Amino acid sequence: MTLDPLTLFTALSDETRLRLLLLLTTEQELCVCELTHALEQPQPKISRHLALLRENEIVVDRREGLWVHYRINPDLPAWAREVLGKTATHNGGKAPFVKDRRAIRRAPNRPPSRCCA
Repeated sequence: MTLDPLTLFTALSDETRLRLLLLLTTEQELCVCELTHALEQPQPKISRHLALLRENEIVVDRREGLWVHYRINPDLPAWAREVLGKTATHNGGKAPFVKDRRAIRRAPNRPPSRCCA
């Protein structure tokens, strides 16, 4: 995979996409409904941002019945994974990221029942 810095940093420049990426970095894999719950944003907005991230190969999706789960692309270059990891590590305790992580833990239907019924 060839991800250029402009693509990654453009994705990170939007608050919604940054919040999505930091949640995916810390939580590994999340369903659209979990992300919608955590960010308190409408599903079409979250899906639109996830589609852009998927088109740029920053995230990948996995379908399970009606549900779509997202995770950071495992083929992301090491430098890009490091940027996401360090950003999550050094900002995870700040607003709005700490609120997002707390909301994920309170999301309805968390594992093992998993998603969004």
